[in-house]
Amino acid sequence: MNSFDVLKISGSALEAQRRRMNVIASNLANAQSTRTEEGGPYKRQDVVFASMPLETNSVELKGVKVADVVTDGKPSKPVYDPGHPDADKDGIVQMPDINPMEEMVNMMMAYRAYEASVATYNTAKTMMLKSLDLGRV
Repeated sequence: MNSFDVLKISGSALEAQRRRMNVIASNLANAQSTRTEEGGPYKRQDVVFASMPLETNSVELKGVKVADVVTDGKPSKPVYDPGHPDADKDGIVQMPDINPMEEMVNMMMAYRAYEASVATYNTAKTMMLKSLDLGRV
């Protein structure tokens, strides 16, 4: 295993978690969106991770990638709000079924995973720099 392989693995995890945080931020930003380009309320999205082979000279290593961004199949929530511009004749508005608390927990989990990948990256980088210092003595 090459020293730089650790950096490749950590980098793939950083990219995957960054994309996950972007999707979660989009869910939070659209928690009250009743109109989309597709029509109807916004649908919550989530990422699907998959392993991906990394190009190495020695052993077969795998990193992580975002395989897909999927739309949640939950139906929208009917909310009584007769003054809303998207309300039907009975005053019901179809709202996205997004729980902000759940999204914040998902965001914290993604952030912690991102932090762990940064720590791994920095530790590997520090170890490489220390080994270069050993060669100078």
